[in-house]
Amino acid sequence: MGYILECCVDSVESAIAAKKGGADRIELCSALVIGGLSPSQALYQKIREQVDIPIRVLLRPRFGDFCYTDFEQEILKEEIRSFVKLGADGIVIGAMKPDGTLHLEQMKEFMEEAKGMPVTLHRAFDMCKDPFVTLEEAKKLGIHTILTSGQKNTCVDGMELLKELVEKAQGGIEILIGGGVDASVLPVLAEKTKAKAYHMSGKISMESQMRYRKQDVSMGIASVSEYEIWRTSEKRVREARNILDYL
Repeated sequence: MGYILECCVDSVESAIAAKKGGADRIELCSALVIGGLSPSQALYQKIREQVDIPIRVLLRPRFGDFCYTDFEQEILKEEIRSFVKLGADGIVIGAMKPDGTLHLEQMKEFMEEAKGMPVTLHRAFDMCKDPFVTLEEAKKLGIHTILTSGQKNTCVDGMELLKELVEKAQGGIEILIGGGVDASVLPVLAEKTKAKAYHMSGKISMESQMRYRKQDVSMGIASVSEYEIWRTSEKRVREARNILDYL
C-alpha cells in the first residue's frame, strides 16, 4: 500500500494547486484560518468542475468547541444530506460531550445520514479525554478515518501517541496524521509512526491585491490581517508528494 496525501483547502485556486502538486484527495472547508468551517455548496461544485480527485467535505457550523446544540445538530445533518446529494466522496465531522467524550448519539445520526460514504472523525479527536477509548468507539461507529496530531499542537510533538494509535488501529481504521505536516517532517513521521496517510494544507501567505488599505478597521479577528491571503502552494504539496513516493 502506498502513502495517501490529503490536502485541506478552502478555495478553488488551492484545490487546483493541491491536485497539480500530487494530492490524492481534498478536504474541503471554508475559513481555514480559524480551523475550518462548512463550505458552501457553490464552492464544492466549482471545485468539482476543476479537479477529479476525491473530495471530503468538512462540516462544522461555527468556530469554537465541538459541543453542539440541537439546532447545530440539525444543521449538520442537513448539510450531510446536501453533500450526499451533490456526490461528495466523504464527510469530515465530529461532536463531543462536555466531559471530553465522543458524543456517540450525535455521531450515530451523522453516520446514518452519510449513507455509507467514508466519514473522517476530525481533530475533535485531539480534544477527547481518552484517545484509545475514542479510537475503539470510532471503529464501532464504522468511521473510516481519524484525523489527528496525536493530541498535541503539532504532529511532531504527538509522535509517540500517533505511533500507538497506528498500532492499535490494526488497519481497521485509517490514522490520518495532520498538524504541521510538510516535506521536512515526513521522513521521521513515516519511520516513527508507520502511518500511511498524511494531511497538510501546504499553505503560503500571499499579499492582498488591495492597494488602498483602510487603517484601524478589522473585519474579524483583530490579529488576522484582511490583506493576507492564505493559499495552498503547489510546490509545497509536490515536495511532500515526492518524499512519500521515495519512502
